[in-house]
Amino acid sequence: MAPSTDIGSSPGVIEGFFGRPWSWSDRAGYAGFLKEIGFDFYVYAPKADPHLRRRWREPLPAPSVEALSATAAAFRKAGLAFGIGLSPFEIYLEPEPDSSAVLRAKVAQINEIDPDILCLLFDDMRGDLPGLAGRQAAVLASIAELSRARRFIFCPTYYSQDPVLETVFGPMPKGYLADLGRLLDPEVGIFWTGPRVCSDALPPGHLEEIAGQLRRKPVLWDNLLANDGAKTSNFLHLRGVRDRPAGLRDGLAGHAVNPMNQAWLSRIPILTLSESYALGARYDPKRSFEAACRRLCGEALGSQIAADAALFRDRGLAGIAEDRRRELIEIYARFAGDPYAEELRAWLEGAYEFDPACLTD
Repeated sequence: MAPSTDIGSSPGVIEGFFGRPWSWSDRAGYAGFLKEIGFDFYVYAPKADPHLRRRWREPLPAPSVEALSATAAAFRKAGLAFGIGLSPFEIYLEPEPDSSAVLRAKVAQINEIDPDILCLLFDDMRGDLPGLAGRQAAVLASIAELSRARRFIFCPTYYSQDPVLETVFGPMPKGYLADLGRLLDPEVGIFWTGPRVCSDALPPGHLEEIAGQLRRKPVLWDNLLANDGAKTSNFLHLRGVRDRPAGLRDGLAGHAVNPMNQAWLSRIPILTLSESYALGARYDPKRSFEAACRRLCGEALGSQIAADAALFRDRGLAGIAEDRRRELIEIYARFAGDPYAEELRAWLEGAYEFDPACLTD
């Protein structure tokens, strides 16, 4: 079992969104970036990887194992923990003998990659079942016996107080969170997104309330930057992060940022989160954002992004007139070869448009 529910005193990144995933080179590049800004970990859990999700029964393809092993090595070389998210889709609805055999094979294959952190993710699945917490806790216990991971984190089916979860996945069983807190080993971390799936802020007393139910401080799965939905894919969350004060981590066992679909552009607000934690009361979101743009993108491109950011985050792609959109595409084309500019141009051209099929893949 994991030595602690803590996954580090500093934040990390969980690539846990729907839609277009990052490239392997983008992921490997985050090792040096996260090390530089003082983050502790990265977790691979894109919803687009079917072999860790709906097709979890099938072995990971050999190229994926090779790429994951190389990525894990890059993060370890940088001194960061590397994690994998496994979502054995609705395994708790299946006959135990069959599912147990397949699960053993899957965990054995993940052991070949040797992740530091293994996350068992039961989000986005049916939950209106009697004894749900017990069924899910039993799966986690089985995995923990088989896995060589040093730390385990569990994502409940109901990972927020947001009523949308019960609308989509059925009514939450009575006492579900308290039952998880009682049944899961105390050393297992539990993900929580806050009062909403995408929580702008965490109200006073909220984390203490949830910690009381879970019998441990939660690990924040932070969707503040996520833009993988039908509406949110029209926006780029380019601003200095707000309502993530330095004192927030006192109520957390870890802080995992779920970024935008755009790997390079996500670095800008992620850098401001690092500064929010480091600077405390001296943190200024606007000043930090503008400085992050220049630091990461250079003076010319950084100033351009800072000038256009309000348009991208407030009006969004659908709110930009066609002639203005074409003008912006031409502007960012002048920075050809720069990954920040290339992502911006691709977004302006509609390359990140939401595809409903990603919800059922």
